Amino acid sequence: MLILRTLQPGDEVSLEAFLLQYTDTSMFLRSNWRAAGLLDQGARFQGTYVAAYIDETIVAVAAHFWNGMIVVQAPIHLTEVVQAVVAQSGRAISGISGPAAQVEATKSILGFSNRPTQLDEAGILFSLGLRDLQIPEVLASAKVQCRLPHPDELELLGEWCATYSVETLGRKDTPNLRLDCDRIIEARQAMEMHWILVEEDTPVSYSAFNASLPDIVQIGGVWTPPGLLIFLFFWICWNFFCSFYRINHNT
Repeated sequence: MLILRTLQPGDEVSLEAFLLQYTDTSMFLRSNWRAAGLLDQGARFQGTYVAAYIDETIVAVAAHFWNGMIVVQAPIHLTEVVQAVVAQSGRAISGISGPAAQVEATKSILGFSNRPTQLDEAGILFSLGLRDLQIPEVLASAKVQCRLPHPDELELLGEWCATYSVETLGRKDTPNLRLDCDRIIEARQAMEMHWILVEEDTPVSYSAFNASLPDIVQIGGVWTPPGLLIFLFFWICWNFFCSFYRINHNT
């Protein structure tokens, strides 16, 4: 018998056991409940979670988060959990995330299939085991540094975040966007979840974790200002040429 239940503190173990079956496409759900718990008071990373149970085991879940995003992991009973979580949260909907087929189905369930959107695309996931990670020579030799931003660099990163949001997410450049980005940067700084690439004390690129778990992290928000792209292009080409020359010279 199918039972729908709004998850509460104490349901973390059963939720995690379900989500671990779909690790690659459940990172936002796993990371957010770990960061903010299952109680929804509208704070950052908090959300309302509705799960479908069969024989006391979770088989589907949908969450509606503080920022309006609906995130799904529901290989079955998608309609039930989506409709229930929207009714329970009472929030406006700003977007949908999850496995691509489930996102498309959720759009249909909510009547959004023919509505215009700022961004509608399938993100292709790439994975890399830590044991296979190769540190670039320029980092190993300290020609450039990748580090946590300094406090006096946060204002610049707020500007970068706003520009990133306009270019990649289709948001409008407004004072509210800048305020949102400043809060995002401050939160990432507090959680030590973002980094800048620095060349001779000049920040040239940026990246962050948009989900962080004990067993896996997800990189999001990668940004290089357009004015620095040509610099990075020639810099990468030069380093490639130097490496190629050294290889051939030593052969």
